[in-house]
Amino acid sequence: MFREFSNRQGEESQSGDVITLVPDIQDGAQKKILNAMSMDVDESDRLELKSRMHNRLLDALNLTVLDKIEEDSLRSEIGKLLTSFLREEGRAMRSETLKTLVEELMHEVLGLGPLEPLLADPTVSDILVNGHNQVYVERGGMLEKVETRFRDERHLLRIIDKIVSRVGRRIDESQPWVDARLEDGSRVNALIRPCSVDGPALSIRKFAKIPLTMDLLIGRGALNQSAASLLKGLVDAKMNILISGGTGSGKTTMLNALSSYISSRERIVTIEDAAELQLQQEHVVRMETRPANPNGAGAVHQRDLVRNALRMRPDRIVVGEVRGSEAFDMLQAMNTGHDGSMTTVHANSARDALSRIEQMVQMGGLDLPHSAIRATIASAIHFVVQLTRMSDGSRRVISISEITGMEGGVVTMQDIFIYKRRGKDENGRVLGEFTPTGIRPKASEALAAAGIDMSMIQFTRGPK
Repeated sequence: MFREFSNRQGEESQSGDVITLVPDIQDGAQKKILNAMSMDVDESDRLELKSRMHNRLLDALNLTVLDKIEEDSLRSEIGKLLTSFLREEGRAMRSETLKTLVEELMHEVLGLGPLEPLLADPTVSDILVNGHNQVYVERGGMLEKVETRFRDERHLLRIIDKIVSRVGRRIDESQPWVDARLEDGSRVNALIRPCSVDGPALSIRKFAKIPLTMDLLIGRGALNQSAASLLKGLVDAKMNILISGGTGSGKTTMLNALSSYISSRERIVTIEDAAELQLQQEHVVRMETRPANPNGAGAVHQRDLVRNALRMRPDRIVVGEVRGSEAFDMLQAMNTGHDGSMTTVHANSARDALSRIEQMVQMGGLDLPHSAIRATIASAIHFVVQLTRMSDGSRRVISISEITGMEGGVVTMQDIFIYKRRGKDENGRVLGEFTPTGIRPKASEALAAAGIDMSMIQFTRGPK
């Protein structure tokens, strides 16, 4: 891709100089292409050259005004500076190659370097960086290795620092991990040495610019129309819903889809560790936790925000995910007039989700008997929606369960809809169908009283 010109090649050019030309970049710059064959160099040499050019650009550009310059003008200026640097080094390259290098350096100066093409790729849902020279992505629910790499560990650390500093977070040896988010809402987790043995690890969970609606989830086979009608009815009737599932099962996507059914006349308060919900209503108050400062003070936990939300006159409280002692405050909110609240939890089944909520309440240090905690759960949560990611990468609702009360100190529940797996086809895709169990929910009367048309929901077994 790059090569030094010999003296003879320099003599053959019309001006007698070695010329490296800037490609035509919006502003009508020179368009004279150098017709010279270029020798391929290995990837490490190319990355080394890009790193050197990047450092020189940082020295030459006024970084304080970069965000005030139009992108086209900045691209043109970077192209001209790069041309000058390459001429000084006696290097030449084809116009298209130079244009690619300019784009990569634009990513380094303004964006997240090698990650920018992956962030721009709509088919990529997850970006997983395992050290500076190994990057995987998820496409269609399946992982694959890509050619993207960083020059060295220092390069990767610089990108991580750029991400976390934008949202007021920090990462260093005293705090070697961080949860953050990008400007588009994508969720980021970073881990560095000494906790990450093989070098910095970075995980980015991307979110669609256009949130997935319930209709799109139905089209993708996540659930059927009858189950979706039930979920809409539950939201309209202000039932409290717990969304449960494993990592990457689609809990936040389902929470976004369900929240779209909330009336625009209601005041919604959202509480998250890293803001990622994409609610479409206008009257939304978004709150986000804050880590401690370098002195160990100033931390704001989810529990603090849940308590504060109760003083903000909310019609609905939506907690992105309960992970600790805030579970008790969330249950109290559900039990004290804030019906229609929703949250998510990590669990492998609907029954496990209730057990995890119970454990989280105990984490708060409250000296409550198990029976009292379970009674609070049974009265606060009305339905549990369980999701999973199948072996073929597809994400599906596998059960919608109703909590029916207490019996002998145990929270009782019944499945209203379940997903039945029937195996796989020749392409490895999971086969099955979402079907009613034949049980009509105890909440049917409450749904009907709220004006829900129960005839739209198929509760009996067999085709509608």
